[in-house]
Amino acid sequence: MAIKPYLILMRPANLVTAVADILAGASIAGLTLATFQSAEVINIIYLMLATIGLYGGGVVFNDVFDYELDKVERPERPLPSGQVSRTSATIQALVLYIIGIVLASLVSPVSGLIAVVTAIGATVYDKWAKHHTFFGPVVMGTCRGLNLLLGVSISLPVLYTMWPIAILPIIFIGAITLTSQGEVVGNNRKAVALAMSLDAVVVILLAGLAVYGYINWMTLIPFVTLWWGMNLFAKIKAYKVNEPKFIMKAVKMGVLSLIPLNACYAAGFSSWQLAVAILCLLPISLFLSKYFAVT
Repeated sequence: MAIKPYLILMRPANLVTAVADILAGASIAGLTLATFQSAEVINIIYLMLATIGLYGGGVVFNDVFDYELDKVERPERPLPSGQVSRTSATIQALVLYIIGIVLASLVSPVSGLIAVVTAIGATVYDKWAKHHTFFGPVVMGTCRGLNLLLGVSISLPVLYTMWPIAILPIIFIGAITLTSQGEVVGNNRKAVALAMSLDAVVVILLAGLAVYGYINWMTLIPFVTLWWGMNLFAKIKAYKVNEPKFIMKAVKMGVLSLIPLNACYAAGFSSWQLAVAILCLLPISLFLSKYFAVT
């Protein structure tokens, strides 16, 4: 049995961004580089593996539900090309979900519950919500926000007070999802413009957190600049040349830039050293994106 088609279904480059979510969430909960020398590291490892299962299961189900559409628009993908059967892909997705939920539950019942809700949300998005202009971005953004909170759940007291932080990835993922709605046919300037506005809202909210003393703005500035710049450049290009090629590039850049966004959380809530450590995941994701599809 060839393994590569099953890896393609899991979007390896995207999985790295999901791991970055966990590290960012853990940094909000108090993670420092010194934490990796403590007993708490096992819970962080459990959650990083859990998110690989949850995210991997979600994107596999995406291709399962898109089978008929992909036969027309993307016949080279593993399912429409016959490299993987729909039954095998469904089993793969379910196994990944179970692994993710079990590993998260080893950290705490609350972490397990977040994992269950995330899996349900991802499946709802794949099957129904993504076909809706409003609910698609909201549901997908909520899943990513829950993934960040999964990282925060290493400290339940922090989770109970900082859960509103999930609004940031919800807004940004909403922007990516809006952009992606025209990636095959183009002609989505309005969606791209709205996506750029949502990116600006994230920056404003981060500034608000700094003003109220929740995060260190001076440490945050270079990481915000990198994240915003990556997205702004790609989206401006997609707006000017509103064709599938450039829209897909903007979506890809948005997904990969989740790593710099997660570095922003670490820089603001923890330290620039941890932010740099998270940022080191970006070259890995970029490398994988050369061999495995991101969208």
